[in-house]
Amino acid sequence: MPPAPQAEAPHSSGVALELLVHGVGGTTPQEMLGDPRTTRITGDDTAAVHRRTEDVGAEQHPERHRDGPIAEAYCWSNLTSGNGSRALWLLLLPFMVVNLAHWMRPATRGSARTVRLHGVLVRLVALSLTVLLTAAACEVALDLVAWQCAGTPDCSGQRSWLGFLSTQQDGWFAQPGRRLAVAALVPTAVVGLLWYLSNRTWSAYESQRPLTWDQPDSTDTDDDTDHTDTDGTDDDRTAGTDPDPVPGNPPGAPLVRPALGRPGFWYGRRLVARLRAAHTAAGFLTVAAAVGGAAARHDRAADSPVPAVAGVLFETVLTLCALVVVAVICHRGRSERRLDNRLDRALTTFLPGTALALLVWAVVYAAWSRPAWVSSGALPGEAVFRTLALGQGLLVVVLAVVALSLYRRAPEPRTTLHGLGGPAVAMLACALGGVMTGGVAQRVADWLDGPGTPGMGAGADIEGPPVLLSWQASVIPVLLLLLLPPLVWLAVRTARHARRLGPAIEAEYEEKHPEPGRTRHIARTRATAALTDSAPGILGLLSAATLLLGAGAVTGSWLTGEVPGLAMDGTGPFVESAAETAQSTGSWMTGFGVILLVTLGRRAYRDVSARRTIGILWDVGTFWPRAAHPFAPPCYAERAVPDLSSRMCAWTGSTRGRLVISGHSQGSVLAAAAVWQLPDSARRRVALLTYGSPIERLYGRWFPAYFGRVPLEGLQRSVHCWRNLWRATDPIGGPVRIDEGQGHEVDRGPLKDPLVYGRTTEHPLPEPILGHSDYQADPVFAVERAALLERLGPVVPQQAGAGAQDRGGAAQGSAGRSSG
Repeated sequence: MPPAPQAEAPHSSGVALELLVHGVGGTTPQEMLGDPRTTRITGDDTAAVHRRTEDVGAEQHPERHRDGPIAEAYCWSNLTSGNGSRALWLLLLPFMVVNLAHWMRPATRGSARTVRLHGVLVRLVALSLTVLLTAAACEVALDLVAWQCAGTPDCSGQRSWLGFLSTQQDGWFAQPGRRLAVAALVPTAVVGLLWYLSNRTWSAYESQRPLTWDQPDSTDTDDDTDHTDTDGTDDDRTAGTDPDPVPGNPPGAPLVRPALGRPGFWYGRRLVARLRAAHTAAGFLTVAAAVGGAAARHDRAADSPVPAVAGVLFETVLTLCALVVVAVICHRGRSERRLDNRLDRALTTFLPGTALALLVWAVVYAAWSRPAWVSSGALPGEAVFRTLALGQGLLVVVLAVVALSLYRRAPEPRTTLHGLGGPAVAMLACALGGVMTGGVAQRVADWLDGPGTPGMGAGADIEGPPVLLSWQASVIPVLLLLLLPPLVWLAVRTARHARRLGPAIEAEYEEKHPEPGRTRHIARTRATAALTDSAPGILGLLSAATLLLGAGAVTGSWLTGEVPGLAMDGTGPFVESAAETAQSTGSWMTGFGVILLVTLGRRAYRDVSARRTIGILWDVGTFWPRAAHPFAPPCYAERAVPDLSSRMCAWTGSTRGRLVISGHSQGSVLAAAAVWQLPDSARRRVALLTYGSPIERLYGRWFPAYFGRVPLEGLQRSVHCWRNLWRATDPIGGPVRIDEGQGHEVDRGPLKDPLVYGRTTEHPLPEPILGHSDYQADPVFAVERAALLERLGPVVPQQAGAGAQDRGGAAQGSAGRSSG
């Protein structure tokens, strides 16, 4: 298909701006601009735009910047990093991961009900994780401490801090119901802390309402986002056409405004408030069920001074409230067609308030005097955790069926796991939640039991946590053993790939006297960078194995009613030894994993080098709005994207100048999202320069409904011009893979890395392999930036061929550095 006819470049005032957006590593404005003297132009201590001090007010003197654009740096690193205490956010990792699953649905059209079902299923999985976390806190505080240890003289006698709850004291708190009422303060505080963190982080990161720009509604490339607008309609868009098309967009063609360009996409206040109320209520109801349910069971099973009807009434009200919470979760998704600033104040106030009142009722009800009540064994947490595990597995399986159905209607070959990326990630979130909660419960039980092993009978002071948690811990070593062969195969394949690359690398550099060590280094770097494309397969194997082993753990605990070490007695020495080893090893691995997670997170927040390694996964997770779980870490893009789009609109509107937004790594994703948010008048003056960009390699494959082929081709048609630079040695960035027939070619690469193979007179020292960093060090960067500025519109009319001469001589240095 021949390229679309080119439109004339917009009139320009002559002044040009390069807006630099750094990547995941984070950096300072001084490093980005290459000058120790910088001035903040707009913004605050969290995120701001900076300039060199000498460039302040440069728009009034455009003649001083003929050699290159004015450079501005947008620094957003404080949105995702800071003091070491933020590492505690990693304890919310399961919530963040399940939130990702919401955004991983396959791209499709004409399937509004199926898309909505996909969103509902993910939100239900997210709700189960909140219940799981609260149930784990109840298991530790109510069951292990208040019910088992405080009710056992051998356990409570060794811990003075349990003296006032011990049955040996024969005090007011000696009755089990009153001990449960006191212990309920712990899980209640956990739920209250999650509510507080969600509310506080919303105010600090996501509460900035985006500016609105007058523009006509436009056609969406994806009209099936899971949402119900305030007027009850599913789709309120109207088709619009571009009266003044940009290059590559034919006259009369529909304006391309994908989901990320909708006015309300980066402002999810209403949904987050609803979800926060529902999840907070679910947490309080879980605690109420644990406290009041124990008292209700006692009243039904024995002669009690409290009528059994009181327990029946309590459980009936509890069930009705739980149904209301589920209905709230299922009823409404995101509203994106307009900037929705309304709150469902009755819901967000009365739902958690009613749940808290029911919790108070449960505490008073359990604390009522029952002199004959004695705690023995364990609270019936086994059924709760088993039901949660079965429910999560069923939801993930149904989600997989829905996702596969969506994918088959509009298959894209590059989509991860043929559309099953969302269910795989949801399964991973459930596994992480189970490991973290089970690990804490097992370690607390082991600490309370002293030298004994909980669940093993002999020598144990307490019965221990639910048997299912021991079975789930036991499958972790098995899971690691199952993953070992594919990981070894992947390592062997990578080594073979590196050996095959050797001759091609030497031919590429036309080296007459190649050095084997240098060739191996370059080949190994390229082969290792290609491992990123193997991540979907490993995740798919991990999720499938987790689902099957999890089902086996539930079945084993249900059939035997004992921990694996006891369940395998009599099966033979080898099997008995393997079961006990798996149980003890898995138990320690779960507890150690939680500690390791926090330690790594703390290091990532305090150490820049560690953050560059770990930060990409965290920044991908926190890029997306909280659409499934309100207790997930805050979304920095809800602040960064409106910041960038507002700055571009304000600058192009006031100066009518040319603007190149230059994004590296994760900054390129922010830049693209900000360009999608621009009104048409501003977008025609903006060029997009991305480098080291995961926009297709990561986002396009894992989030096809938002960064797939259709949205990216729409971005190319709607933006004035776009260029993407990439290297084969980069493990994160890659080509955009847009059909060249749609207009100007977008990709430029792979760039040479290293620039020089060996020592030369111009480069007497060995050139480093840059990989994902320092794209500005390549001369191609300045050439391509100059070409983008030329295509945006020259200051004065030029003869044909003048642009090529300018481009050939446009090897000026970068206006700044945008990567950390």
